[in-house]
Amino acid sequence: MPTAVLVDGAYFIKRFRRIEPQNAYNAERAADLVHRWATAHLSKMSPRQNGQPPEQQQRHRKELYRIFFYDCPPLDTKQHNPISKKSVDFSKSKEALFRKELHSRLRSKRKVALRLGHLSKDVKWTIKPAKIADLLKGAIQISDLTENDVSMDTRQKGVDMRIGVDVASLSFKKQVDQIVLFAGDADFVPAAKMARREGIDFILDPMWQSIPDGLMEHIDGLRSTCPKPA
Repeated sequence: MPTAVLVDGAYFIKRFRRIEPQNAYNAERAADLVHRWATAHLSKMSPRQNGQPPEQQQRHRKELYRIFFYDCPPLDTKQHNPISKKSVDFSKSKEALFRKELHSRLRSKRKVALRLGHLSKDVKWTIKPAKIADLLKGAIQISDLTENDVSMDTRQKGVDMRIGVDVASLSFKKQVDQIVLFAGDADFVPAAKMARREGIDFILDPMWQSIPDGLMEHIDGLRSTCPKPA
């Protein structure tokens, strides 16, 4: 039976930028690596026989059911920066342009399904963590903040639910016998437990990020196919 690969988009993008910071806003590169690192899970080296070196061993390749990529459309509203009072058009930001192009490129790739949630309507400005730390230490005052010291705080809605629903559907309908999840959040423990009870081989790819112990005990394997960050 085939393998389904599920990718938490926000998590993937964060780790992709950690691995290739020079390509942080290169949507073409990100889309290609989603497909490359996902399909790398289909190849499995056969057990070594007669002392053969790895390069001479046969590789067994599983069939791909589909790659599911979960994300949200980018923020595209206009807001006034609370420090400078200037109007900011987020639809023209580097992040919005990157996200839109990434989604477009993923839609065109074979056996890739794009699952989009939505952003919470409760968006607000927040002070960046590093500046909050400086404020708490007394290193700076509120009056010292600049327009670059604040950012828009957005919340994704419906993404985790869509991942859970797809895991349940794939498992109960016996459409696959293996699920690979690119994520690192313990919120997916219930989905992993349910899939395993249905006999699914559940593999987690945290892209070399350490994961909570509570998540480790509810998966069947841990494997990262991307390069390890320096």
